[in-house]
Amino acid sequence: MTDFEKVKNYYSHFDEKNRLRNDNSGKLEFLMTMRILEKELPLVKVTENPEGAVADGAVGTDSVDGVSILDLGGGAGVYSFPLAKKGYKVRLADLSETLLAQANKQKEEDNVQNLISCDQVNATDLSCYKDQSFDVVLLFGPLYHLTEKAEREKCISEVARVLKKGGKFFASFIPHLSGSIALVQRFCWSPDQVDINTLEECFESGKFKNLSDKGFQEGYYPASEEIENLFSANGFEKIILRSIRGFGYEKEDVIFKFKNKNVFSKILDLIDSTAEEKSIIEMCGHAMYVGVKK
Repeated sequence: MTDFEKVKNYYSHFDEKNRLRNDNSGKLEFLMTMRILEKELPLVKVTENPEGAVADGAVGTDSVDGVSILDLGGGAGVYSFPLAKKGYKVRLADLSETLLAQANKQKEEDNVQNLISCDQVNATDLSCYKDQSFDVVLLFGPLYHLTEKAEREKCISEVARVLKKGGKFFASFIPHLSGSIALVQRFCWSPDQVDINTLEECFESGKFKNLSDKGFQEGYYPASEEIENLFSANGFEKIILRSIRGFGYEKEDVIFKFKNKNVFSKILDLIDSTAEEKSIIEMCGHAMYVGVKK
């Protein structure tokens, strides 16, 4: 069983709020994720105030009023806040009291009305939400940590329950080879966290149990086929399965040196155009599944 206290303790010390701002790898991940969301999310209608000024920038594909999003495992709200400011009605849910406190503080400071709530929730139990409550569910985190098959199945079945029919589901995960190979570096640099048995176990099962209370805790790294099967079994139809950073993975510093905006944009387009290649999915860091509830 996943040790959720270890996960909570990890996020009480790790600067998750700024993970996607601290360096170019995080910046590229955020940028590419937002490109995916802007393409695939239902559209928020643009409205006009009495003076005729346009409010709430429109993004997405289909025009829908009052689009509701559950950002499950959303941490301190790195995606919740920009989406709420675009007009989506967002509920942020996370296991970590520390990250939720950070989100609540920012919500008050920025007066973000469309961030409806910040709820402490375990991703395997969404009983605080009614059936078919949301148009969209984001799952950008929990699948990194749920080490047991029963926990992953419970999580996805709960997501299916609270998502409306025809609703969209965005889930990120760490592919098996990317996660396992990364542990080789940790084995060399942090032998207190990873020994040879830990390494062998991860390559065999995808499960990572940190030997120390330092560093990333309670990891699970599935093959992309496992992710597809998990979601299909819970009533989802795949729209996209792709790498997030694609071939930009571990080349972020080079990419951000391109100051010509047209060149930079074309590089991002090339990343997008190759991101569904299986070899890139499995070897290039975090990946994403986008599906629709049948």
